[in-house]
Amino acid sequence: MDPLDDLLRGVRGQGAVFDASVLSPLSTARIGTGAPLTLCCPLRGEGRLVRGDQTHRVRAGEAAVVTGPEPFEFAGDTGPDHRTVLLTGSYEIGGEVARRLLRVLPPVLVVSDEHGCATMAEYLEFQLMSGRPGHQLVLDRLLDWLLVCTLREWFARPEAVVPGWYAALGDDVAGPALRAIHGSPAEPWTLATLAEAASVSRTTLAKRFTELVGEPPLAYLTGWRMALAADMLTEPAATVASVARKVGYADAFGFSTAFKRVLGKSPTAHRTAATG
Repeated sequence: MDPLDDLLRGVRGQGAVFDASVLSPLSTARIGTGAPLTLCCPLRGEGRLVRGDQTHRVRAGEAAVVTGPEPFEFAGDTGPDHRTVLLTGSYEIGGEVARRLLRVLPPVLVVSDEHGCATMAEYLEFQLMSGRPGHQLVLDRLLDWLLVCTLREWFARPEAVVPGWYAALGDDVAGPALRAIHGSPAEPWTLATLAEAASVSRTTLAKRFTELVGEPPLAYLTGWRMALAADMLTEPAATVASVARKVGYADAFGFSTAFKRVLGKSPTAHRTAATG
């Protein structure tokens, strides 16, 4: 288990809104769903994705991911068949874990189809048009797959500005500690036990982890536990005490103190705000 696995696992479509647009040469589609994440995938032809003063060319076989609710435009260009067929999916993302992913993504990213999802995009169009029973659930899950393929490919690209923990995954010292934290976040980790998992001294782990990730191992552990806890607290049957135990705290008081320090509000206040 690693941080990228956990963040991508938080990307789940629930009633995502899909649309397929056929753009004639130089026509424009205005896309303004207000969703925190939007996928744009030309199935045929190509065009220009315009957001503010930034323009990104997107071709068939490529996928663009746009973060933030601000509207943008997609202008069709003349392709081989003189039209652009654009598939878009607006994606409502909730929960603290998913928001951690959004915070490390650029406003617009474009990934070419080296990840082998082009046939999946075509199948998305078929499902969108079919209207068969259960098609919304199918669309949601297919979009999950296409997004995960696209984001995973983007993280691996040299031009991507990735967070420190991503680079640290390949490090012989910080990597094992990161995987240990994400594999068992409720374990009573200490600097000593994390250093043992990495087969190094505590001093070596603390120095290397902080250099690469940007914060000490135990601070990272606390932040990840609180992100998990924030999402657990929105579940109907959850209590502060039960969530505290699930993320490695023996008592609710210590957990509540850490939660408020990291997220700025008490667990109860967070649950009330999240569930209405």
